[in-house]
Amino acid sequence: MVTAAGVIALALAGTVTVGARMASSAAAGCRVDYSISSQWSGGFGASVTITNLGDAVNGWQLTWSFPAGQTVTQLWNGSYSQSGAQVTVTNASYNGGIASGGSAAFGFNGTWNGSNPVPADFALNGTTCTGGVSGTPTPPPASSSLPCDVYATGGTPCVAAHSTTRALYATYNGSLYQVRRSSDNTTRNIGVLSAGGVADAAAQDSFCAGTSCVITTIYDQSGRGNNLTQAPGGGAAGGPDNLANATAAPTTVGGHKAYGVYVAAGTGYRNDRTNGIATGDQPEGEYAIFDGTHYNGGCCFDYGNAETSNNDTGNGHMEAIYFGNIKVWGYGTGNGPWIMADMENGLYSGVNAGYNANDPTINYRYTTAIIKGEPNHWSIRGGNAQSGGVSTFYNGARPNVAGYNPMHKEGAIILGIGGDNSKGSAGTFYEGVMTSGYPTDATENAVQANIVAAGYR
Repeated sequence: MVTAAGVIALALAGTVTVGARMASSAAAGCRVDYSISSQWSGGFGASVTITNLGDAVNGWQLTWSFPAGQTVTQLWNGSYSQSGAQVTVTNASYNGGIASGGSAAFGFNGTWNGSNPVPADFALNGTTCTGGVSGTPTPPPASSSLPCDVYATGGTPCVAAHSTTRALYATYNGSLYQVRRSSDNTTRNIGVLSAGGVADAAAQDSFCAGTSCVITTIYDQSGRGNNLTQAPGGGAAGGPDNLANATAAPTTVGGHKAYGVYVAAGTGYRNDRTNGIATGDQPEGEYAIFDGTHYNGGCCFDYGNAETSNNDTGNGHMEAIYFGNIKVWGYGTGNGPWIMADMENGLYSGVNAGYNANDPTINYRYTTAIIKGEPNHWSIRGGNAQSGGVSTFYNGARPNVAGYNPMHKEGAIILGIGGDNSKGSAGTFYEGVMTSGYPTDATENAVQANIVAAGYR
């Protein structure tokens, strides 16, 4: 730990934690965690995490001096330069903004000769590390604290907000979801520990003790009543669909236990009578947090905008996030899974039907997936919900296939199924929203910073 009085270099462990104070008229401070992840004769790998303890940072440089002649040879999630012992790392295009309490991370490979002690003189944006915070932190306004507050500030408010793990508004103090136990078919609403907080998983555990429970309702936090309940049958498969086992997707958020929505094949949720969801060619945005290791090649693990009749009504009648590795309609690089847009009669990874090279395999344990669309323009974005920013995998015109320009969105909401109730897919959902209007990348970057700061583990 580095303090104003001195440095304890944890050379054997290969890890050091320091605090940084940044020169600014606003409150500034951070923690830097430098960890040697691997070491071999003449070479080593290291990871560095910056945690912002002060006001939000928009653009950063981290500098240090190597004490024993080490050099950086390769770096990711940023760019670097080195002059003698002095190293300067600059943010990448997607991780320059660090919200208060948020973090940014990068890694590198390097060389060493003789010894490989950890650096101790980190500086962030030109100010030497001191282990303190300068000034008085500016409390973030309630309108910018949690994802839907951020979207509202950006002018694209949430019109549906679903999560079984946490509140998505700083002031939300209602129920997140409802469970039903098999022993007597009674139900219980599961709320948050405090306004703007995480789920009260202990209430579920107590209610479901000695029996099993399913999730019957995922409540809409936006106030528009766009709750998700058991999906009925549709054109592709009968119903009603199965309900998710309430304990099958345990997780922690900010160190607190919570449960996600575990979708096995045959499970699905829907709302065909919504309020405020985009229709026709109206603009909208969607994000969701999925388990990037739980997927299959069935159709279709979706969250988003779908038909109100539960039938396939043609090209362009959907706009939902898809996650999985089915290749029937579209796919990206590698073996999947991929984030794609289900626009009905097509899972699109870019402008073309079928293969698009810019949509990568993405399988972080907690994956952020984003789809957004407006007249003849849409985007795919994604990233690691535990660290870093989100990247843009596609940003351009609607698919070059008839029926998608203009779009014909109908405004229903689905989770875990296709628009016609295709229900052969699998996946896990933790949180997601739908917006009115086309969010900016900057707004989504701020939402991603909040997601990372939430601490999914």
